[in-house]
Amino acid sequence: MAIITFWSDGKKETAKTLSMAAIATYMAIEHNYKILEISTIHNDSTLQNCYWEEKSGDFVKQITGRGQDIASGIDGIANLSISNKLKPESVSNYTRLVFPDNRLEVLSGSIEADEEEYRKIRETYKDVIKTANNFYDYVFVDLNKGLKKDYIKEILKISDIVVVNIKQGIREVNHFKELEENKEILKKDNTLVLIGMYDKDSKYNSKNVARALNIRDEVLTVPYNTLFFEGCNDGKIVDTMMRFRKVNPTDKNAIFLEEVKKATNKIIERIKLLKAIY
Repeated sequence: MAIITFWSDGKKETAKTLSMAAIATYMAIEHNYKILEISTIHNDSTLQNCYWEEKSGDFVKQITGRGQDIASGIDGIANLSISNKLKPESVSNYTRLVFPDNRLEVLSGSIEADEEEYRKIRETYKDVIKTANNFYDYVFVDLNKGLKKDYIKEILKISDIVVVNIKQGIREVNHFKELEENKEILKKDNTLVLIGMYDKDSKYNSKNVARALNIRDEVLTVPYNTLFFEGCNDGKIVDTMMRFRKVNPTDKNAIFLEEVKKATNKIIERIKLLKAIY
């Protein structure tokens, strides 16, 4: 059981949510783990839109086969946390199933809450994540950089792995160096660096960025891929990833999947290593 938090502190878009969705989906397809993805972002449906086209409220009930109030996602489960009634087994009552065998579930972010309600909800994130970690093998957290710093620190502190998402460029490299110096935020042994929307032809490729950051391994990458991003926009990330598995190994789509595979395996390996040490 492990918490894997995807976080970005930069000003530029890093495709953090889509990178997390790619890795979590690949992990669910290739491994027999029970996985939960949690969005902590207010008024943003990017994560759930990777998996489903938004239709009527009845659609949620239809695809999950569960009670009607699961549609509220984190909005609903936060009430349990506030009233101290949250239990590990109750988390799944508020998630959407991606695969029918419960390998992958999504706990959507707060969509309907106003600012006052969201202030209460964000106080429950740490409790929800920790509780979910007692029920799922892997909990992926899409951490909102707009949260209060205290909440961000709390979630990073309980995370087994922190995947710091950066753009390709010297400013982003230097900014990560500054973050790394702040030991209250990042610990070197459980921190991985990932470049989303990766362009292998950039001079800031994974090897050069790793060298600049004094990282022994190459940094993780999720390359830019048109079909993947379109699949996410159309709610068909699973179909897209499954289709990529069948293409010629030299095809650019197979190369995309290979990079996602490498990132997934690195996360699993690092978790196993840290658990063996600690």
